[in-house]
Amino acid sequence: MTESRTSDRRPSLAGRLARLGFTDAARAERLLRDAERDGDRPGDELLDALGGTADPDLALGGLLRLLAAAGEKGEGARLRKALAGEPGTRERLLAVLGVSAALGDHLVRHPGHWRVLRDGAGPPAGPPRDDLLAAVGADPSAAEPVASGHGPGSLVALRVAYRRRLLALAGRDLVGMADVAEAAAELADLAAAALEAGLAIARAEVPGHGACRLAVIGMGKAGGRELNYVSDVDVVFVAEAREGEPEDAALRTAARLASAMMRACSDSTEEGALWQVDAALRPEGKAGPLVRTLASHRAYYERWAKTWEFQALLKARPIAGDPDLGARYLDTITPILWKAAEGEGFVEDVQEMRRRVEADLARRIADAERQLKLGPGGLRDVEFAVQLLQLVHGRADESLRSPTTLDALAALSRGGYVGRDDAAALASAYRFLRRVEHLVQLHRLRRTHLVPDDEGDLRRLGRALGLRTDPVGEFTALWRRHAREVRRIHEKLFYRPLLRAVARLPGEEARLTPEAARTRLEALGYADPAGALRHIEALTSGVSRRAAIQRTLLPVMLGWFADAPDPDAGLLGFRQVSDALGTTPWYLRLLRDEVTVAERMAWVLGSSRYATDLLLRAPEAVAILASDADLAPRPAEALRSEAMAAVRRHRDLSGGPLHGDAAEAASPAEEAVAVVRGLRRRELFRVAVADLLGMVDVRTVGDALTGIAAVTVEAALHAAVNKIEMEMREPLPTRLAVVAMGRFGGHELGYGSDADVMFVHDPLPGADERAAGRAAHAVAEELRRLLARPAPDPPLEIDPDLRPEGRQGPLVRTLASYAAYYARWSEPWEAQALLRADPLIGDEGLRERFRALIDPVRWPEGGIGEDAVRQIRRLKARMEAERLPRGVDRRLHTKLGPGGLADVEWVAQLLQLKHAHEVPGLRTTRTLDALDAAVEARLLDAGDATVLEEAWCMATRIRGAVMLVRGRASDLLPTDHRRERSAVARVLGYSGTGELLEDHRRRARRARAVVDRVFYGAE
Repeated sequence: MTESRTSDRRPSLAGRLARLGFTDAARAERLLRDAERDGDRPGDELLDALGGTADPDLALGGLLRLLAAAGEKGEGARLRKALAGEPGTRERLLAVLGVSAALGDHLVRHPGHWRVLRDGAGPPAGPPRDDLLAAVGADPSAAEPVASGHGPGSLVALRVAYRRRLLALAGRDLVGMADVAEAAAELADLAAAALEAGLAIARAEVPGHGACRLAVIGMGKAGGRELNYVSDVDVVFVAEAREGEPEDAALRTAARLASAMMRACSDSTEEGALWQVDAALRPEGKAGPLVRTLASHRAYYERWAKTWEFQALLKARPIAGDPDLGARYLDTITPILWKAAEGEGFVEDVQEMRRRVEADLARRIADAERQLKLGPGGLRDVEFAVQLLQLVHGRADESLRSPTTLDALAALSRGGYVGRDDAAALASAYRFLRRVEHLVQLHRLRRTHLVPDDEGDLRRLGRALGLRTDPVGEFTALWRRHAREVRRIHEKLFYRPLLRAVARLPGEEARLTPEAARTRLEALGYADPAGALRHIEALTSGVSRRAAIQRTLLPVMLGWFADAPDPDAGLLGFRQVSDALGTTPWYLRLLRDEVTVAERMAWVLGSSRYATDLLLRAPEAVAILASDADLAPRPAEALRSEAMAAVRRHRDLSGGPLHGDAAEAASPAEEAVAVVRGLRRRELFRVAVADLLGMVDVRTVGDALTGIAAVTVEAALHAAVNKIEMEMREPLPTRLAVVAMGRFGGHELGYGSDADVMFVHDPLPGADERAAGRAAHAVAEELRRLLARPAPDPPLEIDPDLRPEGRQGPLVRTLASYAAYYARWSEPWEAQALLRADPLIGDEGLRERFRALIDPVRWPEGGIGEDAVRQIRRLKARMEAERLPRGVDRRLHTKLGPGGLADVEWVAQLLQLKHAHEVPGLRTTRTLDALDAAVEARLLDAGDATVLEEAWCMATRIRGAVMLVRGRASDLLPTDHRRERSAVARVLGYSGTGELLEDHRRRARRARAVVDRVFYGAE
């Protein structure tokens, strides 16, 4: 019957064990049966607790071994009672046994140590230094404690005491009573205590140790109080002779003490070793002396230290030995450290060293992707980014000087040097990676930073982190996600160009105190340093995060403003944009994290009043400075879709008249056009910035500005039609089209160009012609009114003066009226004007019919006769004589001066009038395309065409630059304002005004020679 009952219970127990998470339920069942026979079978409550551990199989085995080692009575009885009645003790003990086979082995060797895990026990009594010194028989209260011996017994005692405290910490760590930062800090303090105890053992071993003072400086994670469970402990030794002692002899003694201390921690015993003590970070590394004097350290770091050595010094902290000497070491080294980033190429050196390390790691280590420390997105990525930011910005901001990574990261975030989201993501990832590293090391108490590839090990890791549904899959996904995020942010921060710019500033200037700012402003050549200082104080005063970020940005941006033509205007514009954007969270973050934006913004604001005014009216447009792709002019079709959507949204569907307050408010048409003008404002800024940065050529600018204007006029036309139809209470009785003329039709608009247009309509079948004409005229007038309303953007003047009969003629004509006029009254100049007519807007069928109407006029069969040619030449000569403003230097007039725009355009147009009927390539509204077609048809010498094109492009660029710089259109190079003239030259890429004038005059002179020969027929 006993066998039957056993047989019935066995599947039930095995199934329960499997459900609890045991991976080898059969083995676990056998262990439990054996324990039951020995009287040690765990009860249901304890069994459930085992199932909650990271590795129930490991925990069960460790627990049964511990119970056996503790015995039936005494310690064993106390342990069994605690397991049954103390839930906290049970949780901590089983958590340790379920993660760490090594600590399980330690408990088997020292069963009484389980008591450090009891409820309310806390850490072993006393600070770790006193505990470990007492363990080796040294007096903790002595100035220089000496162990009672230095043989194997002392080394074993040190290791046992150390692991006892390690066990206590692991118990609290694994159940969440100590977070990863607290655990790392305790581990560093425990290591420091072990070094102090090791030094006490060394004093017992080295005769005459009193002849010297020796301080142990913790480096790396030990110095930063962020040590792992198992890690090399990096140290540097500093020593000095006591008064009256020879220095050489004292240093030899100190070197023996240091070596003995290292052996006391590193030597293997029956209790194993603690960890390696690594002094390779000392000056000259392993090739240098183990121990140096304070003066020797100072001399080395002042003269010979490499970039990476300063980075290592960030975490230097006295942790053992003579405290006074350690403090003096820190006082000596700190000022040297915080000047290091001012060295030539410091940031570049750190970045290049990081690249080399990564490349070397990829070559040497096959499983680099599994590296928690050195792999992509690993701990070192976080640490290097934080340390570089500290070294650059910590010169001026002492709050950033913490040797602890998480504390330094928090300070960088508070100071605005790192975005809150980035800092939070890095901190979260760092804590996760350190926790995984701790769990991996705790298993065997071995120094490793590799994520295991064994599924059982991965399962233990996942469960230790609280993942239960799919521990392996969930852990892997979480780890990879953190690694990707770390790598992304590391590359953004570590290779941030702003760091290089800040590092180049002297320390005082990087701080941007009022005194430093005043000195810097005067040195950089600001015309109004006092005014500039007021702007700086307004931007940086206070304790807000915004002011902190401005204090980081402005030292660098002052130099960028100074590189622009008008630094004072640049700084003023920056203050105005910053004020306009107020607390907008993305603005300063964008400038800080995307240094290209800040640098481009400085150039634009310091170069162009036109672009500055646009930005002030739409400050959110600063975001488009972030990438080259964002600055590429948008296709006209995309703009059209956006503009027409605005018109549709604002169309009044009520159909009723407006009364009272509503009548005074903006109409739907006015609201729609206001939105479209805002779109135009943004797109003008996009093109202007691309132009200022040299990212677009003359043709691209002309096309882009023409497209923006066409979309604006088309949207206004639709809004106007909607309004007139609403007022008429019926659909418009005619079709409408807008014909682009002049530079508008030639797709060569400049920033200050009017939109020359003609309006054409065609009554619908059966419509009353007079009513159709009145409606078309009302639409045209409404379109002009909508675009002429006051608004915060450059005006788009609709100029219809190129229509038949000019200002004396009707604003809108029917297609038939145009046909009659051109058949009877057209003058050669009107045919010439039609060369640039492009029906861009309105009813598509009407546009095509208008084009068919004017093509024979502008491209007459057989070309124009000699009389017409002579008339055009006389008109050109009269225009040159009469339209040039009096008193100006003709050579500086970009439009009407010799070799100017008109010269080139009239050459192209004369060739079109004479030959376009036979040469299809000449049937274009674009000047440069016409010249190219004339060369291809052998109507113009290629060299002459090149000369004309260069002169035309030069004049167009100058006109554009004048508008960008001044914010006002002009055909003349500035002559009365030295700074504006210089700014135009700088914007065009010339070092000075003289160079610009010389180049312009040379090109214009050569072009005029071609004009005289080709247009006027001069020999």
